[in-house]
Amino acid sequence: MPDDSPAVPTLAVIGGGQLARMMAQPAIALGLPLRLLAEAPGVSAAQVVVDQQVGDHRDLEALRRVTEGCTVVTFDHEHVPTEHLEALEAAGIACRPGPGALVHAQDKAVMRARLGALGVPCPRNRVVADADEVAAFAADGDGFPVVLKTTRGGYDGKGVWVVEDGEDSAAAFAAAAEAGVQVLAEEKVDFRRELSALVARSPSGQAAAYPVVASTQRDGICHEVVAPAPDLDPDLATEAQQVALRIAGELDVTGILAVELFETRDGRVLVNELAMRPHNTGHWSQDGAVTSQFENHLRAVMDLPLGSPAPRARWTVMVNILGGERPVSSLYAGFPHAFARDPHLRVHLYGKDVRPGRKVGHVNAYGDDLDDVLERARHAAAWFRGDLGEESE
Repeated sequence: MPDDSPAVPTLAVIGGGQLARMMAQPAIALGLPLRLLAEAPGVSAAQVVVDQQVGDHRDLEALRRVTEGCTVVTFDHEHVPTEHLEALEAAGIACRPGPGALVHAQDKAVMRARLGALGVPCPRNRVVADADEVAAFAADGDGFPVVLKTTRGGYDGKGVWVVEDGEDSAAAFAAAAEAGVQVLAEEKVDFRRELSALVARSPSGQAAAYPVVASTQRDGICHEVVAPAPDLDPDLATEAQQVALRIAGELDVTGILAVELFETRDGRVLVNELAMRPHNTGHWSQDGAVTSQFENHLRAVMDLPLGSPAPRARWTVMVNILGGERPVSSLYAGFPHAFARDPHLRVHLYGKDVRPGRKVGHVNAYGDDLDDVLERARHAAAWFRGDLGEESE
């Protein structure tokens, strides 16, 4: 009897970082083949995805080669040129998210203009061309300090400056000129904390919203995430989720959308940044949600029914493992202490060489007592960083 079941499609993934690496595990469970375009041999995802090619995401021919025979392509990062994505779509490859959506995560000026037109609450902002325009922007609001951002290319605190006067903005304009991009000025928001609203959306329009989380940044890098955000007003949590769902729908996002938010001291939420891929603030979901952000991203881009984003435990805490000045001799060497001390701990390593300040993994802890969960996650991450010694055992 002939088998009429459809062939399993292969999903192309552009970028070989840890996000692509963490897509591999749910892809295995789903029986979904991945094909990877890695920027170099042996990078994080290339260690676990068998079907791989090495190439530059800025090279259209490399993109054509890796997507040959694939019907869908998705991304570990947001840096593929828009015109290349449009060329792939013209060739019949479904880019998810598509170039019309992804440009809002690639270009902060485009994002701010579109969200402003939609009436989405954002910090006051303006594209500026020189120090005088920075000073004029400050004068039109609450004065200095002002936040300056390059419109493209910034991440993990790079491409962001807090300036105290117009002349202090020279570094921002120099960096923008070198990269061939613009500078965006934004008000420096007096915020209580940073939140993140994560949603998944499929091409057919199905959407799922994860609990709103609180995130803590150090030196512009996500350090810690608590899910759900403690002491968050339920109405404000609902508003944050509705903002994320509306953005996903209006921009026609496919896959995971992370909306980074400021919770202001007067009880509002303002959109800070957008990311259209699995996001650091969603790593808690690997062990703390019924369906992780990585599995729901795969389900969404393949237009499969989405999984439940509901939490499995009252609290989940994610703490990033960053390379420290005195890291353990190898990250693997940290397992005996970390696992013996906390049998419920979950550790996710990225296969990266340890360098100071580099994200090399994260830990997840969960439970019913937030103070206990925080202590367990923080202790484990500190142990891997080398910040704790044998006396901590």
